[in-house]
Amino acid sequence: MTPFDYAALALFFLCWLGYDPLLKVLAHRTGTLNDDMTIIRRVWMTAMTHREMRLVDSQLMGHSINSASFFASTNLLLIAAVAGILFGGQSALEGFASVGAEPVPTPLLEAKLALILICLVRGLLDFIWALRQMNYTLALIGSAPEADTEADRVALGEAATNLLNPALSAFSQGVRGYYFALAAAAWLFGSVWLAVGVTAAFCLLVWRQSASPAARAIRAARRLLDRQDG
Repeated sequence: MTPFDYAALALFFLCWLGYDPLLKVLAHRTGTLNDDMTIIRRVWMTAMTHREMRLVDSQLMGHSINSASFFASTNLLLIAAVAGILFGGQSALEGFASVGAEPVPTPLLEAKLALILICLVRGLLDFIWALRQMNYTLALIGSAPEADTEADRVALGEAATNLLNPALSAFSQGVRGYYFALAAAAWLFGSVWLAVGVTAAFCLLVWRQSASPAARAIRAARRLLDRQDG
């Protein structure tokens, strides 16, 4: 590996590992999409405890579970494809390198593919954990008794929120893995492309969390809900 490869790789891990801490800082300063959604989901789960029929809530959870299942299945196929090349022997690596990747020594090509694989595997683990927690939430919604007091309703809503928010946070982390896997794939074409790819992915993710139209809309909705609670 050249010094440029090491520098680009260091930038990649800095962006990958520094993304969550940056989101926490932004959440305290200006708010982020993920942070605002935790409040909206808390309002949803509290409203769920006041409904006699919770069919709509179960259907919404079913859509979330289907989405996570789709991403997990797609992720598994991508893992199988990358692993097939990485562990398929010299002929598989040479065949893959011949379709346009930067000509590099085999160990470096293996390192590049391994980085893509690590991103995808991390994403798959996040999707699996998200699915499990979503199913726990769905079971809680289905089994939630008719609460007699407002305090019981709040407690039930809080319990459901404490399952749902980590579940969808894990789902978001799994989706984020695709961004960084694409950035890692750019390394196949050279260290400069890795640096450009990870910088672009990082900036795009931060923009979508803090300044995109979706983030602004959710922030406005959260403020409205906060005023109603107040």
